[in-house]
Amino acid sequence: MDLAQALWLGLIQGLTEFLPVSSSAHLILLPRLLGWPDQGLAFDVAVHVGTLLAVLLYFRRQLMPLAANTLQSAWRRERVGDSRLGWAIVLGTVPLVLGALVLADAAETILRRPLVIAAATVGFGILLWVSARRQGGRDERDIGPGAALFIGAAQVLAIIPGTSRSGITMTAALWLGLDATAAARFSFLLSIPAIALAGAWKALQLAGASVPVHWGMFGVGVGVAGVSAYLCIGAFLALVARVGMTPFVIYRVGLGLILFWLFAVR
Repeated sequence: MDLAQALWLGLIQGLTEFLPVSSSAHLILLPRLLGWPDQGLAFDVAVHVGTLLAVLLYFRRQLMPLAANTLQSAWRRERVGDSRLGWAIVLGTVPLVLGALVLADAAETILRRPLVIAAATVGFGILLWVSARRQGGRDERDIGPGAALFIGAAQVLAIIPGTSRSGITMTAALWLGLDATAAARFSFLLSIPAIALAGAWKALQLAGASVPVHWGMFGVGVGVAGVSAYLCIGAFLALVARVGMTPFVIYRVGLGLILFWLFAVR
């Protein structure tokens, strides 16, 4: 991997992580289309850490009180402030951990195939459109234990590149009656433990790896992904409040059809 590849992949990650278009699919497909060597899942996880730093910074004023309320709720065994939202994030993370243990090997091999990505891009794009038509006026603070587990179970599907972690969690939240902005905010908050756990696991694997790791290129990717993701979060929340999810559905279906043509028809 050279500097240009690290820069472009970091930028792609930052711009697509919080949009419902699948950053993983773009990270896999861009090298294939440009003839670059596959950067591997380790680099993909590294640039996801850049977007983790971005979402922590963006929601910094909300996260400390949210964590404090949740810990107080655990101690007192009663609801404290926004602790219901905190517990929803915790419960929503549990299915992802279990799913990752089962599907980790497949995520690095067969699920990275272009036709799998194309099918997931189109299929889950259509599902996003269907769910967006069901959205209601509920807020992320209205998410109870059952809804949190449902959204968390949907998040497991993001192990399939092309699904989009943010896209599938927004889809599930919209299906349950949240409005588009609330669904996006909960998706972003739910990304924090998901990305942190994935990054920690891969870091442990890399620490004992016998193959060389290009930490400098990883650092470039993380930095570019973090800056671009931070700028993207606010822009996306403003856009989805005005126009909803339709532009992203159109993009997904169009991209998926192009991928089918490139890798199956041509």
